[in-house]
Amino acid sequence: QRLRGRPPRLGVCGLNPHAGEHGLFGYGEEERVIEPALVAARTAGWNVEGPLSADTAFTPDQRRRFDAYVCMYHDQGLIPLKTLAFDEAVNVTLGLPIVRTSVDHGPALDIAWQGRARAESLFQAVKLAARLCGRSA
Repeated sequence: QRLRGRPPRLGVCGLNPHAGEHGLFGYGEEERVIEPALVAARTAGWNVEGPLSADTAFTPDQRRRFDAYVCMYHDQGLIPLKTLAFDEAVNVTLGLPIVRTSVDHGPALDIAWQGRARAESLFQAVKLAARLCGRSA
């Protein structure tokens, strides 16, 4: 809400392929866990939709529908993020009493001290932290 000035529209990915396909894939996690959590979130006033099939959740049309995504595991969210914006991606840790951002590409030890590193992700992390604090960078 701090970034858009309104409650965010969140797309929530399913855990299993094709978001479980109504119980055909996985062990019913979408029906037993994710869908009840989405109902509770909506009841609490959150604008959430899902569970989404992760293989189509990040298409251009879908990305226009959502401000952010909740992904069920690390690679489910980071593969599309790094594919679309590797040098600009920023990690935000939510739920802390402070604002915390970091580069999203990891430490890049494979290119350390070679003069090949790019600073764009760091600049974006600092700018986003400033925005989240209500300041400009």
